[in-house]
Formats: sequence, structure tokens, C-alpha cells
Amino acid sequence: MSKTVAFLFSLVILMQSFNFDLEDISKLQALMDHAEYHQEMYGDNFFDFISEHYGDKMLEHQNKHREHQELPFKDSEHMCSHMNTNFLSPPTTFEIAYVEFTEIPCNFQYKEFFTTFEKASVFQPPKHA
Repeated sequence: MSKTVAFLFSLVILMQSFNFDLEDISKLQALMDHAEYHQEMYGDNFFDFISEHYGDKMLEHQNKHREHQELPFKDSEHMCSHMNTNFLSPPTTFEIAYVEFTEIPCNFQYKEFFTTFEKASVFQPPKHA
């Protein structure tokens, strides 16, 4: 079951990477009908049809039929391009400077006025056994 779910999720991700919409999938019948029309009227095979509508000859053949607007994958958002931008950080160098050790004489004297080492008589061990 988990392999099936993983396979279905991978298919969904693959379809999203092709930028297919549900609207484009519903227009596939119009694509097939228009391809049959080109085969009957002009004798084009399917690869010539794809070249005329989506490939090199698209600009020449664009305004000949009104059915071209109903074909799938003609949205402008499918033709978008993305520009990659590289962010380079300037080189960072760290220099470790050697500082010679100088010994400072100890002049710190502190006497604690209160100590917790001496316990109160309540907490002393018994003196008589």
C-alpha cells in the first residue's frame, strides 16, 4: 500500500513539473480533433501538426484557424522563464595574531566574612553515644 501511495505521489510531482493544469487535460480532446482536421485537410502527420502549433512553424501558422485558442498548453504562464541569481559572499580571511604571554603577579586577596562550612549545632552529629 505504501509503495502505491509513493508511486502516486511521484506521478503527481512529475505532472506538476510539466506545468499541466486540469484545464489543459480537459482540452486534450480539442487537440486530437484539430490534429485529425489537419490530417484530413492538409495531409499533416502528428509531428508536423505539433511543429506547426507548438514548434518552429508556430508563428507562421498561428492566426490561420480560430480553434488555436482552444488548444491545450497555450497559456502564457507555460512560457515563463526563470532567471537564476548567484549570491556570492566576499572572501573572508581570519588572521590569528600571536600575542606574547606576560605574567601578571597575583594581587587579589579576598576574605569571605560568612562561610557555610561551619554547620549550626542543630545539624551536628550526636556527640554522646
